[in-house]
Amino acid sequence: MAWVGRTSTEEQQDPRQSLIRQLERSKTALPDAWAIVCHFFDVESGRMELAARGRGRDYERFDIPIARDGGITDLLAEAAHPNRRFDVVICESTSRVARRMFENLSVERELERAGVPLFAWNEPIKLDGGRAQQILQRRINQSVAEYEAFNALETSWGGLCTHVREGWNIGKPPYGYRAKHYRHPNPVKAERGATKSRLEPDGIRAETVTQMAHWRYYERIGYAVIVDRLNADPDKYPPPEPPGGPSKARGAWSKSAVCEILRAPKYTGYQVFNRRARRSRSGAHNDPALWVWSPEPVHEPLIPKWMYDELAERRQERRGSRAGNAPNTHPQTRRTYVLRGMLLHACDRRMFGKHRDGITYYSCQPQANNRGRPDAYAGHPTTVYLREDAVLEAISAFLSDRVFGPERRELLTAELASVDDRAARQRQTERDRLQRTLDSLSQRQANILRQGETAGPDDPFTKGLRESYNRLESERKAALADLTEVDAADAAEPARPTAEDVDLLDGLPYLALNLVRAPEQLLRQLFEVIQLTVRLHYNPDEVTIRITLPADLLPDIATTAERMQESMPAISRSKAPRVTARTDAVGAPGRTRTCGQTLSRCRHSLLLRPSGHVLVAPGPSRFREPGSMGHLLSPADAPTGTSRPQCGS
Repeated sequence: MAWVGRTSTEEQQDPRQSLIRQLERSKTALPDAWAIVCHFFDVESGRMELAARGRGRDYERFDIPIARDGGITDLLAEAAHPNRRFDVVICESTSRVARRMFENLSVERELERAGVPLFAWNEPIKLDGGRAQQILQRRINQSVAEYEAFNALETSWGGLCTHVREGWNIGKPPYGYRAKHYRHPNPVKAERGATKSRLEPDGIRAETVTQMAHWRYYERIGYAVIVDRLNADPDKYPPPEPPGGPSKARGAWSKSAVCEILRAPKYTGYQVFNRRARRSRSGAHNDPALWVWSPEPVHEPLIPKWMYDELAERRQERRGSRAGNAPNTHPQTRRTYVLRGMLLHACDRRMFGKHRDGITYYSCQPQANNRGRPDAYAGHPTTVYLREDAVLEAISAFLSDRVFGPERRELLTAELASVDDRAARQRQTERDRLQRTLDSLSQRQANILRQGETAGPDDPFTKGLRESYNRLESERKAALADLTEVDAADAAEPARPTAEDVDLLDGLPYLALNLVRAPEQLLRQLFEVIQLTVRLHYNPDEVTIRITLPADLLPDIATTAERMQESMPAISRSKAPRVTARTDAVGAPGRTRTCGQTLSRCRHSLLLRPSGHVLVAPGPSRFREPGSMGHLLSPADAPTGTSRPQCGS
């Protein structure tokens, strides 16, 4: 006979004692003259798929006094061999072969094909006669084993979820936090020294996490740039240590480490569990809908929740594009483009720079690298060109008027006064109505409960009260659902600027900029700080220019703009002309002239970032379309007698 055994390291027992017990029990069930000549056992989970079984080496960690001839896969391989050493296989129970029914039956079927019967200590061993009773008992045992496995999983899962929702940490604290231990709430476990832990900031490491998030959010730099900054000063930004300890640490930051930290939701102050399927799918990421969150923040956040959410939303913004506008490593690279990575087409593709006949363009050609998917960009023009100088003139006029101009505060205040907030007022009215309804329903339910306390359970009056209470509960849930929709609609719209937010503009100097003649290095630096994004739309031909003014970076913005003005020739220091005309922003040379689009409108958004709120200021109301934001240009605004109209702000 061959003996097969298995034990799991997750069990609350010693694998050594468990395997010895299994072997001794199997020996007691042997008929006379039967002997065990080889031993196959594993120390691993019985829920693993059969193809993955027998590859671990956990059994080497335990002093098991049983000569091991292999695992379950070795047993099946030898059973199929004509010169096998055994005729029969025995185990303590079929649950030791596998916990799940499918794998259990697969092993049994493989042995049957090889002509090797499988017996178990907890089943009758019949050498002749019918097997119906034996099969029935085996199938019952296998079903019970699978039920117990799933029941144990569900029970332990429920305990883990409760543990997390109460704010307790599971596993090693993430980088930037350390564990603060508390006495276990169960007195019996507390007497044995058991504790539970919560997270608290870990000094300089916590500051490193916050700094990485600020770099990523405010400067929109990539992981590679963040890694370079961190590794430039390892004393200020100490690198993380892997779970294996300092001996396995590389002593430097990597892009994967930065990416993992910025994607971890625990830094928002919430306790989160089940982000990865570490046992069932080798650490694969689970869908965020399966994550388990604590209802409220339970430890000090290192990354604000609103910042984490926005970083998650724009995670794919710069995918496939390196940070900055440094020259490409390709040997044929001859020039750089100041708006590289900042100019998007309506198809959500990033436009790339081209230079021809002394003119710089940005182009979108989806068919060039979209072979095999002709329907992915149906209706998209073959080639779209946009002139760089026209875009820079529009940006220059916008910054001169709205950001560095002497009338910037008055312009923003006037625009805020003209914003149509009827929808917001209607939502507030609806919210007040729903809240009054909820208060009324709760009060009526409380009255019903007081009346039901003195009524008998079989009284018809009690039955009527119960029906009334259930009806009110249904109405209450419906009102809560409506209130949730109203709150979601409010959250989807940007918050309106306050007087304090408008005061942020006073932190910038009054400057007159002409970006067309500014040094490219300073231009790029300014555009990165203000997070410039330019989007060219499909139809009508329209450009949206969007910038953000983070309160923490206003001194950097002011310094960069002043250096830019000082570096420009005296003739260019005059204020950029404020014109409102149509411009031919495309006009590509040669055959590409027929493939372009005309820039006829520019739409701008000014975002102030004082404390995590996105604030949008639209353009002048006389140019604003209903429901849109921005300063829209019209051909009717073109000055008389101009042969080449210029693009305005």
